[in-house]
Amino acid sequence: MVKYFFNETDIKSTWDHVTSAFWQRYPNPFSTHVLTEDVVFREVTADHQLRTRRLLTKTNRLPRWAENIFPTNLSRCVYILEDSVVDPVNKSFTTYTWNLNHTTLMTVRERCVFQQSEEWPLCTEIKREAWISSGIYGFSRPIQEFGLARFKSNQVKAMKGLEHVLANQHGAPPHWLLRDPVKDASGKAKGAAMSAATEKAKSLASAATPHEPSQYV
Repeated sequence: MVKYFFNETDIKSTWDHVTSAFWQRYPNPFSTHVLTEDVVFREVTADHQLRTRRLLTKTNRLPRWAENIFPTNLSRCVYILEDSVVDPVNKSFTTYTWNLNHTTLMTVRERCVFQQSEEWPLCTEIKREAWISSGIYGFSRPIQEFGLARFKSNQVKAMKGLEHVLANQHGAPPHWLLRDPVKDASGKAKGAAMSAATEKAKSLASAATPHEPSQYV
């Protein structure tokens, strides 16, 4: 089984401002767990899309119950690959992220779409999805539950960090509203959504990767 996370947020700031703030999120006081960020590849396509691949390093503190199960020398850092596409014509910004190490313990795949609101052009709609899975036999369920709880906590911090950057750039912090509560999906809908996200990420990675893709994946 896979744990699934979904929410939609409206943030009272223009798409241009939100997209600009995204690239300047770190460091901020709400994301001290993010240690490094490096651009691996970047290009502007013929249709004016900005495609970027970044490598991020984050802390990976285990819960106390897990410290008694897993080796003490297990790395406390996790490496995250992030692919993104900025489409200024359609006012859309999509990111795909997934962890490169500790994948047997837990894999977290995330897709986030920043889109200019059709109803309120001065606002930005943010749709976030995540899939959390574990390959540890007998412990997959508590590991996934822990991963989901941590993801929820981190995505709130991510929004506060984005809000912090926007406030520094443009004055008063923007208001943001969680439109839908966190949803759990199951069965075919969950699998189809994860499959679509995975295929889209592979397509993006293939298009963005230089001549030696094995360096990055």
